[in-house]
Formats: sequence, C-alpha cells, structure tokens
Amino acid sequence: MHRFDPADLLADSRPFALLHRRTPGHDQDTVEVLVGRVTDHERLADLPDTCLALVPFRQIRERGFDVRDDGTPLTALTPEETYTLPLADALDRLPAHDVRVTDGGFDVADEAYAEIVGRVLREEIGRGEGANFVIRRTYTGGVDGFDRADALALFRRLLAGERGAYWTFVVHTGERTLVGASPEVHVRMAGGTVVMNPISGTYRYPADGPTPEHLLGFLADGKEIEELSMVVDEELKMMCTVGDMGGVVVGPRLKEMAHLAHTEYELRGRSSLDAREVLRETMFAATVTGSPVQNACRVIERYEPLGPDGGARGYYGGALALLGRDAGGAQTLDSPILIRTADIDAAGRLRVPVGATLVRGSDPAGEVAETHAKAAGVLAALGVRPARPGGEADRPRLADDPRVRAALDGRRSSLAPFWLRMQERDDVLRGHALVVDGEDTFTAMLAHVLRSGGLDVTVRRYDEPGLRTAVLGHAGPVVLGPGPGDPGDRADPKMAFLRALAAEVLREHRHGVLGVCLGHELIAAELGLPIVRKEVPYQGAQSVIDLFGREETVGFYNSFTARCDDTAHAALAARGVEVSRAAGGEVHAVRGPGFAGVQFHPESVLSLNGAAIVRESVARLRRPRGTGAFPGAGRAR
Repeated sequence: MHRFDPADLLADSRPFALLHRRTPGHDQDTVEVLVGRVTDHERLADLPDTCLALVPFRQIRERGFDVRDDGTPLTALTPEETYTLPLADALDRLPAHDVRVTDGGFDVADEAYAEIVGRVLREEIGRGEGANFVIRRTYTGGVDGFDRADALALFRRLLAGERGAYWTFVVHTGERTLVGASPEVHVRMAGGTVVMNPISGTYRYPADGPTPEHLLGFLADGKEIEELSMVVDEELKMMCTVGDMGGVVVGPRLKEMAHLAHTEYELRGRSSLDAREVLRETMFAATVTGSPVQNACRVIERYEPLGPDGGARGYYGGALALLGRDAGGAQTLDSPILIRTADIDAAGRLRVPVGATLVRGSDPAGEVAETHAKAAGVLAALGVRPARPGGEADRPRLADDPRVRAALDGRRSSLAPFWLRMQERDDVLRGHALVVDGEDTFTAMLAHVLRSGGLDVTVRRYDEPGLRTAVLGHAGPVVLGPGPGDPGDRADPKMAFLRALAAEVLREHRHGVLGVCLGHELIAAELGLPIVRKEVPYQGAQSVIDLFGREETVGFYNSFTARCDDTAHAALAARGVEVSRAAGGEVHAVRGPGFAGVQFHPESVLSLNGAAIVRESVARLRRPRGTGAFPGAGRAR
C-alpha cells in the first residue's frame, strides 16, 4: 500500500485538498488528502454525488436573492485518490518555510470602515431594513512566486498556530488556492440529521492573555447577547425550511481560538431533502450576511463596492462542502463557512476578507477592531502579524471555569422552551393557514409553530402571481407575516401592495387574520393608528410587556411601531377592539372580532411563551365574527 507523503503533491500537477476536520465522530488526529480533477458547475444541483465543492457567495442567486455576480466559479474537486495522514506526521512532513506578503493592507482604511458602520446603523438598521448586517473589508497583498509548496506551508502554519477551528484546510485548484481555519459549521448532514452552528459575538483576547474574569464581562454584554440571539433566529428560519419538524437549539457554548473566542449554539433537525437542496436552502449564514438574509444581500451590494476588487466577495461568506455517501449509501454533507480564509490566485495576489456583524448596539471603533481580530489567525500564518505566544495550546480552557459555565447556562434560560426540544404535532388547532411572506423567512418559523399546533400551512411570498386571489379565497386563517421596510412608504411598491391587501382581507375575509410585526403594523394602520419610526430600533431586543393583562417576555425586531393615545384607545374600545400598549402609547398588540396583530415575533427564540401566544391568537380568530364590518376605516385617527 502506498504510504502518502505530502512531498508527492509537489511533483503532481493535479488539484488537491488537505482537510483537518473536527466533525463529531470523525478522527480529529488525522488529515485527509484528496487528489483529483476539478470541474465548474452552474447550479448546486449539478454537483457530483461525491466531491469537495467550493461554493462562492454569488451562488446565493439560486435562492432568488440580489447579488453582485463577480464570476467566481462553483467548483467541484472530484477525488481520484484519497489518503489519510496522521496529524503529527503532517506537521512533521509538510513544508515549514515562511511565506511572506508584500504590499499588504486593508482595501478600506479603518476610518472609512468606521464611517460605513455608522451609515449602516443610521440608514439601514435605523430605518427598519433589518436587524443586523455583515459588511466586509479585505486585506490584500502579494506573495512573490507563490506555488504549491507555499500553499502547503501556509496550511501547516495554520494547523500549528490556530486553535479550535472546525475545519483547517488548503484547496489548490490550479487557478487559485484557498487556505484557512474556519471556526463555523455552515451545515452538515448524516443519516437524515441536519446540524447548523451559528457563531457570533467576538471576545478579543487582551494583549496579556484572556482570563475568566475578563471573559465574564463579555458574556454579560447586552450587545453580544443580542447579536448571537439574532443569528440563532435567522438560522432557525433555514432549519425550519429544510427540516421535516423544525429544529432544536443546543447550547450556548464557547468556541475558543488562538486570538479570540466566540459564543455559539448548535441547531439540530431532521430532513428528507437531498443534501444539495439542503445546501441551497441554507445559503448563507446570517453571521456572514445579516438578517433578514434577502434584504441583507441588498445592503451588502450597497455598502461593499469599495476597494480594488469592485466589491467582489468571491468565496467569502460562501462555503466548502464535502459531499459523499456513508457505508449504508445515505448521503453525507459536511460544510464549513468560508471565513478566516486566504484566497490566493495563480499570480500570487492575496485576499483575506473579514467582516463585522453590525447591530443596533454596535460601536464603529469596536467593529473595526473586530475585523482586525478576525483576520489575525490567517495574517499570523502569513507572517503579517505576530503569532500568539508559545504555550497557547496548553492554556486551560476558559469554558472549564464554573463561572463561565454558569454564565452560558444563564443565557439558555432566556430562550423559548419551544425551541429547546423537538416538537410533535399536537392537533390543538385544525384547518389550513395561509402565511404571506413580506421578504422575511421568519415565516418559516411561524409555519413550524402553526403546524406543531395541528394546522396545515402554506407560505407564499407577497410578490407571487395570483397571491391576492389566493388570500381572499382561502378557507382558513390568513397570517400577514413580517418583512423589512417602512409600512408608511406608499411609494414602495411592496408596501403599497401589502397595504391594499391588508385593507381588502380585513374587510372581506371571513376566516380570521393574524398580523405579525409588519403584518401587525398593516392592521394597526387600517384601524387608523399612526405608524411612526421608533427613536431606538428594537432589533433583536427581548422585553417584558403587558399583553392584554398578563406579563410576557417577547422578542422584538422592529424599527417602526403603531401609536395609540387615550382618545384613540377609547374610540377603538367602543367598537370592540382591544389594544395592548406601553406607557408611551406604543402598541404591542391589537385584537378584535376576527383579527389580531402582535408587534413582537412570537415565533422568535426570544419569546418565551411565543408558541402558546400564536395558538391562542389563532384560536380566537376562529370564533364567529358576526355581521359587523371591520372596525377601522380610519375612525380612530
């Protein structure tokens, strides 16, 4: 049997990949070697059954989302030979020379990036375009005479110097080399079980090294808590799309690396879909795009045209994907997100893209520092910045400290129990609900909550042909779902259509209407209540409210709200409409004969009793409305 030696790759002109994977059940003390041929493909569905795929960010167009088409190929390496090498042997035998970068620097200066952060906070999150967004900047430079030996040397340096990566890898196609240490699972699938691994919140180690005491301050930071909760919600949307019965949230845990640590959750579900379809429906994580993902793609287009690459993301934010079959013939998929990765072309031109997750509590200077910390591992391997001091690998794990474990456990108590266990359909409700998606796939989570209560559910986008006819003719409750944007902007074609649809369905539909977030604002507007911009956006905020006389802990994702003063409140009450509102008049919920609306997201992991609120709201809709007209028509103004 041939004993593989990494030196063999230097004399072989074929494409290759070396992978060190921390996949559960996989031998983590080995390095896998794939040698074969590469082919380019148009769609994920065209990928071979067994291959290592390089999935560029532009592939998200398969979901119908806006994306800058930079021509980066969807490439598959089909193995012709495979080997397994002990990790210790790999470290001994791989080239160990230094690889040096010339003319290195970020394409967007620190000051310019901080200014972009401020604009996104004001003009996107502040105007209701989404909860969070990831904006990229790229470290660029050159490696003179870059060759296969340099690629292997960089891989070795990452193997030796980085800590806690999910995949450490080098992929050499002949045209380009990707070498990186990604901390984050994109998606994996085995035996029908699907796992996603949202990671967010970045603890930057201080210069003299991390301590549990210092880490505890990070774990208590509200901005970091909200950031992780938002990406969990966003990936649960995907899990509810690909999973047969939604998803279960496990964690949180601490992901410790050489230069920083992250907090992370794990989402698990079951799926009967083809692995390539699972890969398609999970493009791409909120941790590299934002939330909601579709609108985040538009924001990325608006804010990432800077630098010499013209805004091209290339493979940044995309994924590697190892497709195969297990011993029983079932499909397998193991896919890390392509972050913390150097992309080097055949001429030695180097790109190391990094991004910060911007939320309402972001500080521009802090986000600049975060991008430097995220690039540190790869840049240390390139010799651009110092490596961490020796002995880092022997440092006690921060997560082993009981105070750290207690802080992480405390976070779990703030999540909805509904999402902490696999749900079985209990048939409390009966019938068929139609959910209108306003460009936010929170509707997938809503659909899962409704199905778990016994309803059959159809989700349709607001811009699908024939939607109005389908909604008005639907023999069951209609849910007007969430979506980004200003509901008062009648010049926006989406809002104009949804305002008209809401008015019509409230007047004519006889099977009940429930509005969530944007859908609630549409109902409130038809009741004659003004819709105003909040002074501080409530994106990913968990709050305790009075909901029709009882206390509830719920999650908000809104930059706009309905207002109801005492005069309007009395006028609506006289017509049988109940309004739940805060002391300042902001409306949390409304309900009346045959309709209800909630400003918060009951389907969110942040709404502790959200599933029960949804079921209760739908059950009330099913009561007879009587013969009276919808009590709106602007009379509460």
